[in-house]
Amino acid sequence: MKRNQLGWNEFLNSAFTEYEVQGYTVGRVMLEHKRLYRVETDHGECLAEVAGKYRFEAVTREDYPAVGDWVVLSERQEEGKATIHALLPRFSKFSRKAAGLTTEEQIVAANVDTVFLVQSLNYDFNPRRLERYLVMAWESGSNPVVVLTKSDLCEDIPEKIAEMEAVAFGVPIHAVSVKDETGLEELASYFTVGKTVALLGSSGAGKSTLTNYLLGEEKQLIQKVRSDDDKGKHTTTYRELYMLPTGGLVLDTPGMRELQLWEADGAISHSFQDIEELAEQCYFRDCKHGNEPKCAVQGAINEGTLDAGRYQSYVKLQRELAFLERKNDKRAQLAEKEKWKKITSGVRGGKKK
Repeated sequence: MKRNQLGWNEFLNSAFTEYEVQGYTVGRVMLEHKRLYRVETDHGECLAEVAGKYRFEAVTREDYPAVGDWVVLSERQEEGKATIHALLPRFSKFSRKAAGLTTEEQIVAANVDTVFLVQSLNYDFNPRRLERYLVMAWESGSNPVVVLTKSDLCEDIPEKIAEMEAVAFGVPIHAVSVKDETGLEELASYFTVGKTVALLGSSGAGKSTLTNYLLGEEKQLIQKVRSDDDKGKHTTTYRELYMLPTGGLVLDTPGMRELQLWEADGAISHSFQDIEELAEQCYFRDCKHGNEPKCAVQGAINEGTLDAGRYQSYVKLQRELAFLERKNDKRAQLAEKEKWKKITSGVRGGKKK
């Protein structure tokens, strides 16, 4: 079945059973555009929108489909259209706080097996930014892989890889060049049939160039980078999932200028295990790692075994997460209130009938 090529698995199959007996079909969201979805099914591609009941029962953005999601459909094959009635559970989800002042989740990728964290080996190279991406990748439930592009522009690749290894413990790191076609064979193992890889990184990092290479055609427009700072303009303007001719799927995403945490409590401990292990060695259990005596963290910084910038990044992410948790508590209360408001209005509407 085509769905197997799209990433169907036993987890999804179990969740779909109750809908299948009702005569519904299933498809995967390949592209989202203003509440209209391009969905790939066993019967081909169709345009779909959510049912009125679905829209009424949805409370937050998380309730709506995102690219990579599997949705329950009633298809109108002769029209090439469908209606979405339900969303199957996600086995992974890469989220960030939506840009701006509002506290709202933005789902960047759903049901992804591997996340390529893409940085180029030029002005885009930034270990501090990678720390943030790693925290969110671990939280998503996907396996992170660091891909360093434009290796043809770098003269000290081993040193750059060593810098990344210092923050990406145990995470595979690949240096590649699409221009020279070097290192790319190492990426092939991630694109087996039915497996999905999402490309995440800033604008100009080379995600679209890599996507075009994997597809074997120019699907994504490539724009030249600025000569003064080597940063590219936004090439990809929306998230889109592609099936590769060699098997597997790739999800290209727009460059993200702003990457704020959404939820990442356990993932911070995973990503900064070196700092948390040092903290356990501090003389005082409630050590704040400031001016306290016998602080193992400050001792490591003074000895040069812990980068001060890495520790500051850890502190910043902890503060950001604490602030977000306070905001989310209020948001959850409002969402619950809105949910019961809808239920109450529905009951009242039924009584009037």
